[in-house]
Amino acid sequence: MAQNVPTLTAGEGGLSRYLDEIRKFPMLQPQEEYMLAKRYKEHEDPAAAERLVNSHLRLVAKIAMGYRGYGLPIGEVVSEGNVGLMQAVKRFEPDKGFRLATYAMWWIKAAIQEYILRSWSLVKMGTTANQKRLFFNLRRLKGKIQALDEGDLKPHQVKEIATRLGVSEEEVISMNRRLGGDASLNAPVRAEADAGEWQDWLVDESESQETLLANQEELDQRRQMLSEAMEVLNDRERRIFQARRLSEDPMTLEDLSGEFGVSRERVRQIEVRAFEKVQKAVRNSARTSDQLPVA
Repeated sequence: MAQNVPTLTAGEGGLSRYLDEIRKFPMLQPQEEYMLAKRYKEHEDPAAAERLVNSHLRLVAKIAMGYRGYGLPIGEVVSEGNVGLMQAVKRFEPDKGFRLATYAMWWIKAAIQEYILRSWSLVKMGTTANQKRLFFNLRRLKGKIQALDEGDLKPHQVKEIATRLGVSEEEVISMNRRLGGDASLNAPVRAEADAGEWQDWLVDESESQETLLANQEELDQRRQMLSEAMEVLNDRERRIFQARRLSEDPMTLEDLSGEFGVSRERVRQIEVRAFEKVQKAVRNSARTSDQLPVA
């Protein structure tokens, strides 16, 4: 599957070249993605799988960048994420009604986290699901409860973290010592020069990948609804609506009256009518979507 996936080479400039290369792959429209997924699901078409994988390499890179604080080579992190993406494509069910990116995100993160757990320390950091959750969330929770002092956690901090993550207090104490101990926040995570510092693990208050992805999907859906709603307009209404309501530099009523040979008041009336028709079509589309059964 996806034999032509670009390779992230080591050395200076390797990451930039890789990002430039994967940006060349176009994003898929929902219907196009659905048809490719169906073709792979029903016929195991390698060309369809390759297009699905390549169009989502940017998602892998974005998720992988969130794991740079573990001091592992970013090329290997991205490669593991790409493996997770391929697994997602193999198991994706297009008829479930959601986008591949939403499904693949969990496979990508799981593959990267498994790689980190295998590679980050000579001591295996976690074997159970709870221990893995503790490993990847301990720093974030310490930041939230302002437990950033070096050394052991205070008893009430240990208890709060254990309760939030559903693990024992002993596991919290042990993991905290294995991850931090008495090391300075400016100390390198590993001996390599580019390994990064412990401060890279401090809590990130920016929006999560899940939130960003959900926001983008909502924006895409709104754009799709607007595009479909505009089908109710005739050519003149569509031209005036786009020129007055959708353009970054809206045309004046005077300019449009000259273009269509009608009065400025007539242009204004057409604009208002077109807006009302689009608004009604969008509301009808939203109601229809709400009534669709959930997969």
